[in-house]
Amino acid sequence: MVSPDRILVFAATALLIIAVPGPSVLFVVGRALSYGRRVALTSVLGNAIGTYVLVIAVAMGIGSMVERSAVAFTALKLFGAAYLVFLGVKAWRGSGSVSTALPALAPTRGGLRTLWEGFAVGVANPKSIVFLSAVLPQFVDQPSGHVPVQMLVLGLIAIVIGLVSDSAWGLSAATARSWFAGSPRRLAYAQRTGSLAMIGLGITVAVTGRRD
Repeated sequence: MVSPDRILVFAATALLIIAVPGPSVLFVVGRALSYGRRVALTSVLGNAIGTYVLVIAVAMGIGSMVERSAVAFTALKLFGAAYLVFLGVKAWRGSGSVSTALPALAPTRGGLRTLWEGFAVGVANPKSIVFLSAVLPQFVDQPSGHVPVQMLVLGLIAIVIGLVSDSAWGLSAATARSWFAGSPRRLAYAQRTGSLAMIGLGITVAVTGRRD
């Protein structure tokens, strides 16, 4: 199994990488500004589940194949980008109306749908694909054996760090949204800011990254 010192080094490395805001953080902040705390935290959970699916794929050897394949990597990246833009447009179209500007009258978003949306973004996150495919295997102790199990354990550590970090970002953004909620117009601005953040993130994901 993985030695404690190797786990600590990996945790520190994962923390440094996760601390830099990427698609997951910007997605959660956008959700928090558009819909509030509950949707943001549910999105964080869905995102974490999607990311752990990537961990499982890496442990099975699929992740590295995707990372090395320009076609597969680009297709997955463009899917995630298009989905982010779709969610941003949907949030924009729902902002500014009485039902969304006043929290008491806002319709309840289904938890499973929100979870799925977070999952889809997590499983198609280019930053996570590269990190888990290129960095995670370097911390595996090959002579100790049980390599897939080691990857699953290390991946779980990264997921927990990501859960804490993304939740903190989401709660902070949701707190700011609570202030905006005092005025329908301010809240509409916050919702539109969140939707633009998701749209901008989707476009950025689509046009950046590897081109080989």
